[in-house]
Amino acid sequence: MPISKCPPKSQSLWKEWDQKAQKNGLRHQVYAVNGDRYVGEWKDNMKHGKGTQIWKKKGAIYEGDWKFGKRDGYGTLSLPDQEKGKYRRVYSGWWKGDKKSGYGIQFFGPKEYYEGEWCSDQRSGWGRMYYSNGDIYEGQWWNDKPDGEGMLRLKNGNRYEGYWQGGLKNGPGRFFHLDHGQLFEGFWVDNIAKCGTMIDFGRDEAPEPTQFPIPQVKIVDPDGVLEEALAMFKKKEEPSDPGTRKSRDYQSFRRKSSPHHPTAQTGAAPTGGVSGDSGHTLGILREHLILPALDHSLSIGASASLPSWPWGPSCYSFYSRPLSLSA
Repeated sequence: MPISKCPPKSQSLWKEWDQKAQKNGLRHQVYAVNGDRYVGEWKDNMKHGKGTQIWKKKGAIYEGDWKFGKRDGYGTLSLPDQEKGKYRRVYSGWWKGDKKSGYGIQFFGPKEYYEGEWCSDQRSGWGRMYYSNGDIYEGQWWNDKPDGEGMLRLKNGNRYEGYWQGGLKNGPGRFFHLDHGQLFEGFWVDNIAKCGTMIDFGRDEAPEPTQFPIPQVKIVDPDGVLEEALAMFKKKEEPSDPGTRKSRDYQSFRRKSSPHHPTAQTGAAPTGGVSGDSGHTLGILREHLILPALDHSLSIGASASLPSWPWGPSCYSFYSRPLSLSA
């Protein structure tokens, strides 16, 4: 019986070449159209795993982790140094989504660098910044600027401890003038101290102390101030009835001091009356009598004369007090 064989189906050459061109796993150096090149691991034609990328235009080199075509994980970015002819490290730390995220160290110059937390290529979180002039800032960051609570230590040893906003001193804080032996504590607005107190702090150990120490401010008579405060406090707690009664008695006196009042008489004062400087006689209650405000106690008989005042007979400062009368 004859046997027939079917020839295998031929596959297009471009498909065969395309399968060979698919990048998966470790590959040798692969060039891009713009001249960039990459050596490392691939997955589904994307950089994935460990690898090294070299950009032709800037000459930058990244060595580290990749995830689906983006820098993700731990890696180091370096740039060429034209003066020394070598590569200098710019950033070493963690990445996410092709951006600096997490803990990392950024080098801005030979003596200026930042170590701390990053978020989306910006310094955010806790970090320490070493400046080229010798200053050091340590504290919280937000949007690539000091923001929150932090400390700035100057080259000469002085330091500021307090709050920041937008890269400037804002809020309560303390500035230690260790070179002069003084401490300022107060409130700051945009790097300007608006209010606060200055005291001596380590003046004996200061290299350049002030000529005179700051005098101590204290209360001369603390007991007297305390007694006065307690007296004012007790006065505020007293009920308002006495004041109402005094006002009512004052109105009664004004009415009785009028010549048209039934109790007012002209001439000698009868028993139990008080004669004013205008010759009017005032009625007296046995319980109390309205008199000018005097500092000493007063006891009168059946009649007494009110003192004369330059502004008139009825303009007195009166109060009510018990009075002993002799009939």
